[in-house]
Amino acid sequence: MGVPTARAPGRVTLIGDHTDYNEGLSLPLAIDLATEVTFTPKPDSFLVGVESDQFPDLSLEIPLTGTTAPVPPQARLAAGLLRQWPPPTGGAVTVKSTVPVGAGLSSSAAFSVAFLLALGHPADPITLARGCQEAERLAGAHVGLLDPIAITAAAPGHALHIDFATLETCHVAIPDEAAFVVVHSEAPRLLTDSPYATRRAECDTAANMLGRPLGLCDLGDLSELADPVLRRRARHVVTECARVREVERLLGRRNLAGVGAVMTEGHHSLAGDYKVSVPVVDELVDDLLARPGVLGARMTGGGFGGCVLALCRPDSPALNPEVYAPRRAWRVSPSAGAALLVT
Repeated sequence: MGVPTARAPGRVTLIGDHTDYNEGLSLPLAIDLATEVTFTPKPDSFLVGVESDQFPDLSLEIPLTGTTAPVPPQARLAAGLLRQWPPPTGGAVTVKSTVPVGAGLSSSAAFSVAFLLALGHPADPITLARGCQEAERLAGAHVGLLDPIAITAAAPGHALHIDFATLETCHVAIPDEAAFVVVHSEAPRLLTDSPYATRRAECDTAANMLGRPLGLCDLGDLSELADPVLRRRARHVVTECARVREVERLLGRRNLAGVGAVMTEGHHSLAGDYKVSVPVVDELVDDLLARPGVLGARMTGGGFGGCVLALCRPDSPALNPEVYAPRRAWRVSPSAGAALLVT
Protein backbone atom coordinates (compact mmCIF):
# COMPACT_ATOMS: atom_id res chain seq x y z
CA MET A 1 0.00 0.00 0.00
CA GLY A 2 1.33 3.46 -0.92
CA VAL A 3 1.41 6.45 1.37
CA PRO A 4 -1.26 9.14 0.93
CA THR A 5 -0.23 11.68 -1.70
CA ALA A 6 -2.48 14.49 -2.87
CA ARG A 7 -2.12 16.99 -5.70
CA ALA A 8 -3.75 20.43 -5.82
CA PRO A 9 -3.37 22.95 -8.67
CA GLY A 10 -2.78 26.67 -8.51
CA ARG A 11 -5.49 29.10 -9.63
CA VAL A 12 -5.94 32.19 -11.77
CA THR A 13 -9.07 34.29 -12.09
CA LEU A 14 -10.32 34.86 -15.60
CA ILE A 15 -12.72 37.44 -14.19
CA GLY A 16 -14.36 37.98 -10.81
CA ASP A 17 -11.89 39.07 -8.12
CA HIS A 18 -12.93 40.36 -4.67
CA THR A 19 -16.46 39.14 -5.24
CA ASP A 20 -16.36 35.97 -3.13
CA TYR A 21 -16.67 37.63 0.29
CA ASN A 22 -19.40 39.85 -1.18
CA GLU A 23 -21.66 36.94 -2.24
CA GLY A 24 -21.04 37.72 -5.89
CA LEU A 25 -19.89 35.76 -8.95
CA SER A 26 -16.45 34.62 -10.07
CA LEU A 27 -14.94 32.68 -12.97
CA PRO A 28 -11.58 31.16 -11.95
CA LEU A 29 -9.71 28.28 -13.53
CA ALA A 30 -7.19 25.84 -12.11
CA ILE A 31 -3.80 25.79 -13.82
CA ASP A 32 -1.16 23.17 -14.46
CA LEU A 33 1.18 24.44 -11.76
CA ALA A 34 0.55 22.31 -8.69
CA THR A 35 1.48 21.30 -5.16
CA GLU A 36 1.87 17.69 -4.07
CA VAL A 37 1.77 16.67 -0.42
CA THR A 38 2.75 13.23 0.84
CA PHE A 39 1.95 12.13 4.40
CA THR A 40 3.94 9.22 5.81
CA PRO A 41 2.43 8.10 9.15
CA LYS A 42 4.76 7.23 12.01
CA PRO A 43 2.99 5.05 14.60
CA ASP A 44 3.21 6.29 18.21
CA SER A 45 4.62 9.67 17.10
CA PHE A 46 3.02 12.86 18.41
CA LEU A 47 4.82 15.18 15.97
CA VAL A 48 4.14 16.08 12.35
CA GLY A 49 7.28 17.12 10.51
CA VAL A 50 6.92 19.30 7.42
CA GLU A 51 9.57 19.74 4.71
CA SER A 52 9.10 21.64 1.45
CA ASP A 53 11.24 21.94 -1.65
CA GLN A 54 10.31 25.64 -1.77
CA PHE A 55 11.93 26.18 1.63
CA PRO A 56 14.85 23.71 1.62
CA ASP A 57 16.51 25.24 4.68
CA LEU A 58 13.36 25.08 6.79
CA SER A 59 12.24 21.97 8.67
CA LEU A 60 9.20 22.19 10.95
CA GLU A 61 7.85 19.93 13.65
CA ILE A 62 4.32 20.52 14.90
CA PRO A 63 2.97 18.65 17.94
CA LEU A 64 -0.42 16.99 17.49
CA THR A 65 -1.25 17.73 21.11
CA GLY A 66 -1.43 21.34 22.12
CA THR A 67 -1.71 22.63 18.55
CA THR A 68 -3.04 25.91 19.96
CA ALA A 69 0.43 26.62 21.37
CA PRO A 70 2.50 29.30 19.58
CA VAL A 71 4.33 28.08 16.48
CA PRO A 72 6.79 29.80 14.12
CA PRO A 73 5.14 32.00 11.48
CA GLN A 74 6.03 29.52 8.73
CA ALA A 75 4.14 26.77 10.59
CA ARG A 76 0.91 28.64 11.35
CA LEU A 77 -1.02 27.45 8.31
CA ALA A 78 0.02 23.81 8.75
CA ALA A 79 -0.83 24.02 12.46
CA GLY A 80 -4.26 25.43 11.61
CA LEU A 81 -4.85 22.60 9.16
CA LEU A 82 -3.87 20.02 11.78
CA ARG A 83 -6.36 21.55 14.19
CA GLN A 84 -9.06 21.11 11.54
CA TRP A 85 -8.19 17.49 10.72
CA PRO A 86 -5.67 15.89 13.11
CA PRO A 87 -4.37 12.51 11.90
CA PRO A 88 -4.52 9.56 14.33
CA THR A 89 -0.74 9.56 14.58
CA GLY A 90 2.18 11.81 13.81
CA GLY A 91 4.28 11.47 10.72
CA ALA A 92 6.26 13.20 8.01
CA VAL A 93 4.80 15.61 5.46
CA THR A 94 6.75 16.22 2.25
CA VAL A 95 5.74 19.11 0.01
CA LYS A 96 6.74 19.50 -3.64
CA SER A 97 5.38 22.47 -5.55
CA THR A 98 5.65 24.38 -8.81
CA VAL A 99 3.23 27.09 -7.59
CA PRO A 100 5.34 30.16 -6.75
CA VAL A 101 4.84 31.59 -3.26
CA GLY A 102 3.49 35.12 -2.96
CA ALA A 103 2.53 35.39 -6.62
CA GLY A 104 -1.26 35.52 -6.40
CA LEU A 105 -1.62 32.01 -7.84
CA SER A 106 -3.09 30.48 -4.66
CA SER A 107 0.03 28.78 -3.35
CA SER A 108 -1.34 28.69 0.21
CA ALA A 109 -4.71 27.29 -0.90
CA ALA A 110 -3.02 24.65 -3.07
CA PHE A 111 -0.92 23.62 -0.08
CA SER A 112 -3.94 23.61 2.24
CA VAL A 113 -6.13 21.52 -0.06
CA ALA A 114 -3.37 18.99 -0.80
CA PHE A 115 -2.44 18.83 2.90
CA LEU A 116 -6.00 18.09 4.03
CA LEU A 117 -6.57 15.52 1.29
CA ALA A 118 -3.34 13.74 2.20
CA LEU A 119 -4.46 13.64 5.84
CA GLY A 120 -7.75 12.01 4.85
CA HIS A 121 -10.12 15.00 4.83
CA PRO A 122 -13.36 14.38 2.84
CA ALA A 123 -13.01 15.58 -0.73
CA ASP A 124 -16.33 17.48 -0.85
CA PRO A 125 -15.32 20.87 -2.33
CA ILE A 126 -17.35 23.07 0.03
CA THR A 127 -16.40 21.18 3.20
CA LEU A 128 -12.77 21.16 2.15
CA ALA A 129 -12.87 24.86 1.24
CA ARG A 130 -14.33 25.82 4.61
CA GLY A 131 -11.60 23.85 6.38
CA CYS A 132 -8.94 25.69 4.39
CA GLN A 133 -10.58 29.05 5.09
CA GLU A 134 -10.64 28.38 8.82
CA ALA A 135 -6.98 27.35 8.81
CA GLU A 136 -6.09 30.57 6.99
CA ARG A 137 -8.03 32.53 9.62
CA LEU A 138 -6.08 30.81 12.38
CA ALA A 139 -2.88 31.76 10.53
CA GLY A 140 -3.93 35.42 10.44
CA ALA A 141 -5.33 35.73 6.88
CA HIS A 142 -9.08 36.36 6.55
CA VAL A 143 -9.61 35.06 3.02
CA GLY A 144 -12.69 34.11 1.04
CA LEU A 145 -13.69 30.76 -0.42
CA LEU A 146 -12.69 31.49 -4.02
CA ASP A 147 -9.30 29.78 -4.04
CA PRO A 148 -10.11 26.44 -2.35
CA ILE A 149 -13.40 25.98 -4.23
CA ALA A 150 -11.72 26.74 -7.56
CA ILE A 151 -8.91 24.31 -6.75
CA THR A 152 -11.14 21.44 -5.61
CA ALA A 153 -14.02 21.70 -8.11
CA ALA A 154 -12.11 22.48 -11.33
CA ALA A 155 -12.30 20.44 -14.53
CA PRO A 156 -9.71 20.29 -17.33
CA GLY A 157 -10.45 22.58 -20.24
CA HIS A 158 -12.97 24.57 -18.23
CA ALA A 159 -13.32 27.60 -16.01
CA LEU A 160 -15.52 27.30 -12.92
CA HIS A 161 -18.55 29.53 -12.44
CA ILE A 162 -19.06 30.12 -8.70
CA ASP A 163 -22.09 31.87 -7.22
CA PHE A 164 -21.00 32.79 -3.70
CA ALA A 165 -24.54 33.64 -2.61
CA THR A 166 -25.54 29.99 -3.01
CA LEU A 167 -22.13 28.25 -3.39
CA GLU A 168 -23.46 26.63 -6.56
CA THR A 169 -20.89 25.90 -9.26
CA CYS A 170 -20.87 24.87 -12.91
CA HIS A 171 -18.17 24.34 -15.51
CA VAL A 172 -17.73 26.76 -18.41
CA ALA A 173 -15.85 25.46 -21.45
CA ILE A 174 -12.74 27.34 -22.57
CA PRO A 175 -12.31 27.25 -26.38
CA ASP A 176 -9.31 25.24 -27.57
CA GLU A 177 -7.89 28.27 -29.34
CA ALA A 178 -7.62 30.25 -26.08
CA ALA A 179 -4.03 30.40 -24.82
CA PHE A 180 -2.82 31.82 -21.52
CA VAL A 181 0.43 33.10 -20.08
CA VAL A 182 1.05 34.20 -16.50
CA VAL A 183 3.82 36.75 -15.89
CA HIS A 184 5.13 37.58 -12.42
CA SER A 185 5.48 41.28 -11.67
CA GLU A 186 8.14 40.22 -9.10
CA ALA A 187 6.33 42.38 -6.55
CA PRO A 188 5.54 39.81 -3.83
CA ARG A 189 2.14 39.86 -2.18
CA LEU A 190 1.13 38.79 1.31
CA LEU A 191 -2.50 39.38 2.22
CA THR A 192 -1.61 39.66 5.91
CA ASP A 193 0.62 42.66 5.10
CA SER A 194 -1.64 44.40 2.59
CA PRO A 195 -4.84 46.52 2.82
CA TYR A 196 -6.89 43.42 1.96
CA ALA A 197 -8.63 43.48 5.36
CA THR A 198 -9.43 47.17 4.84
CA ARG A 199 -11.16 46.42 1.54
CA ARG A 200 -13.24 43.72 3.20
CA ALA A 201 -14.25 46.10 5.98
CA GLU A 202 -15.19 48.80 3.44
CA CYS A 203 -17.39 46.31 1.59
CA ASP A 204 -19.04 45.20 4.83
CA THR A 205 -19.80 48.82 5.70
CA ALA A 206 -21.31 49.49 2.27
CA ALA A 207 -23.36 46.29 2.41
CA ASN A 208 -24.74 47.19 5.85
CA MET A 209 -25.79 50.58 4.52
CA LEU A 210 -27.52 49.01 1.52
CA GLY A 211 -29.09 46.21 3.54
CA ARG A 212 -27.72 43.32 1.44
CA PRO A 213 -24.42 41.90 0.16
CA LEU A 214 -22.80 43.90 -2.63
CA GLY A 215 -22.86 40.88 -4.95
CA LEU A 216 -26.66 41.02 -4.88
CA CYS A 217 -26.88 44.75 -5.66
CA ASP A 218 -27.10 46.56 -8.97
CA LEU A 219 -25.65 49.91 -10.04
CA GLY A 220 -28.85 51.77 -9.24
CA ASP A 221 -28.55 50.82 -5.59
CA LEU A 222 -25.21 52.57 -5.20
CA SER A 223 -26.76 56.05 -5.23
CA GLU A 224 -27.64 55.35 -1.59
CA LEU A 225 -23.93 55.43 -0.69
CA ALA A 226 -22.91 59.01 0.04
CA ASP A 227 -19.28 58.15 0.77
CA PRO A 228 -17.39 58.23 -2.57
CA VAL A 229 -14.83 55.64 -1.43
CA LEU A 230 -17.51 53.14 -0.42
CA ARG A 231 -19.35 53.82 -3.66
CA ARG A 232 -16.25 53.03 -5.72
CA ARG A 233 -15.60 49.81 -3.81
CA ALA A 234 -19.21 48.72 -4.30
CA ARG A 235 -19.13 49.72 -7.98
CA HIS A 236 -16.23 47.37 -8.58
CA VAL A 237 -18.09 44.43 -7.04
CA VAL A 238 -21.32 45.11 -8.95
CA THR A 239 -19.61 45.66 -12.30
CA GLU A 240 -17.25 42.70 -11.77
CA CYS A 241 -20.23 40.37 -11.32
CA ALA A 242 -21.67 41.76 -14.54
CA ARG A 243 -18.33 41.10 -16.25
CA VAL A 244 -18.47 37.46 -15.14
CA ARG A 245 -21.83 37.06 -16.89
CA GLU A 246 -20.51 38.84 -20.00
CA VAL A 247 -17.36 36.71 -20.23
CA GLU A 248 -19.45 33.54 -19.95
CA ARG A 249 -21.68 34.78 -22.77
CA LEU A 250 -18.65 35.62 -24.93
CA LEU A 251 -17.01 32.26 -24.25
CA GLY A 252 -20.18 30.55 -25.41
CA ARG A 253 -19.81 32.44 -28.70
CA ARG A 254 -16.04 31.75 -28.84
CA ASN A 255 -15.46 35.50 -28.99
CA LEU A 256 -12.00 35.60 -27.46
CA ALA A 257 -11.32 39.20 -28.47
CA GLY A 258 -14.40 40.20 -26.51
CA VAL A 259 -13.29 38.12 -23.53
CA GLY A 260 -9.90 39.82 -23.57
CA ALA A 261 -11.47 43.28 -23.64
CA VAL A 262 -13.62 42.47 -20.60
CA MET A 263 -10.60 41.05 -18.75
CA THR A 264 -8.72 44.31 -19.33
CA GLU A 265 -11.74 46.32 -18.23
CA GLY A 266 -11.78 44.26 -15.03
CA HIS A 267 -8.16 45.14 -14.33
CA HIS A 268 -8.91 48.84 -14.69
CA SER A 269 -11.75 48.45 -12.18
CA LEU A 270 -9.47 46.65 -9.71
CA ALA A 271 -6.83 49.36 -10.13
CA GLY A 272 -9.19 52.35 -10.13
CA ASP A 273 -12.32 51.62 -8.10
CA TYR A 274 -10.95 48.93 -5.80
CA LYS A 275 -7.36 50.21 -5.47
CA VAL A 276 -5.72 46.79 -5.14
CA SER A 277 -3.16 47.11 -7.92
CA VAL A 278 0.30 48.67 -7.77
CA PRO A 279 2.23 50.61 -10.46
CA VAL A 280 4.53 47.73 -11.42
CA VAL A 281 1.50 45.51 -12.09
CA ASP A 282 -0.28 48.22 -14.11
CA GLU A 283 2.87 48.71 -16.20
CA LEU A 284 3.11 44.97 -16.81
CA VAL A 285 -0.53 44.89 -17.98
CA ASP A 286 0.21 47.71 -20.44
CA ASP A 287 3.36 45.94 -21.65
CA LEU A 288 1.46 42.72 -22.31
CA LEU A 289 -1.37 44.48 -24.12
CA ALA A 290 1.17 46.03 -26.50
CA ARG A 291 2.51 42.62 -27.57
CA PRO A 292 1.26 40.95 -30.77
CA GLY A 293 -1.53 38.46 -30.29
CA VAL A 294 -2.43 39.50 -26.71
CA LEU A 295 -6.20 39.91 -26.43
CA GLY A 296 -6.47 40.98 -22.80
CA ALA A 297 -4.55 41.17 -19.54
CA ARG A 298 -5.34 41.67 -15.87
CA MET A 299 -3.92 41.15 -12.42
CA THR A 300 -5.02 37.91 -10.84
CA GLY A 301 -5.66 37.19 -7.18
CA GLY A 302 -5.94 39.49 -4.21
CA GLY A 303 -3.71 42.19 -5.67
CA PHE A 304 -0.99 44.43 -4.20
CA GLY A 305 1.61 42.69 -6.37
CA GLY A 306 1.83 39.20 -7.79
CA CYS A 307 1.05 38.05 -11.32
CA VAL A 308 -0.74 39.18 -14.45
CA LEU A 309 -2.79 36.78 -16.58
CA ALA A 310 -2.89 37.38 -20.33
CA LEU A 311 -5.25 35.80 -22.85
CA CYS A 312 -3.50 35.30 -26.19
CA ARG A 313 -4.02 33.96 -29.65
CA PRO A 314 -2.34 30.53 -30.00
CA ASP A 315 0.37 31.92 -32.32
CA SER A 316 1.26 34.90 -30.12
CA PRO A 317 4.99 35.30 -29.32
CA ALA A 318 3.86 36.55 -25.91
CA LEU A 319 3.21 32.93 -24.92
CA ASN A 320 6.96 32.24 -24.73
CA PRO A 321 7.94 32.58 -21.04
CA GLU A 322 11.57 33.28 -21.95
CA VAL A 323 10.76 36.69 -23.45
CA TYR A 324 9.99 38.09 -20.00
CA ALA A 325 13.35 37.29 -18.37
CA PRO A 326 14.45 38.12 -15.72
CA ARG A 327 10.80 38.02 -14.74
CA ARG A 328 9.33 34.56 -14.22
CA ALA A 329 6.53 33.48 -16.54
CA TRP A 330 4.54 30.35 -17.24
CA ARG A 331 2.34 29.23 -20.10
CA VAL A 332 -0.68 27.66 -18.42
CA SER A 333 -3.78 25.71 -19.38
CA PRO A 334 -7.11 25.02 -17.61
CA SER A 335 -6.36 22.07 -15.33
CA ALA A 336 -8.14 19.37 -13.37
CA GLY A 337 -8.97 19.96 -9.74
CA ALA A 338 -7.34 18.52 -6.66
CA ALA A 339 -7.16 14.75 -6.24
CA LEU A 340 -5.82 12.06 -3.93
CA LEU A 341 -3.23 10.21 -6.03
CA VAL A 342 -2.36 7.30 -3.73
CA THR A 343 -4.29 5.71 -0.88
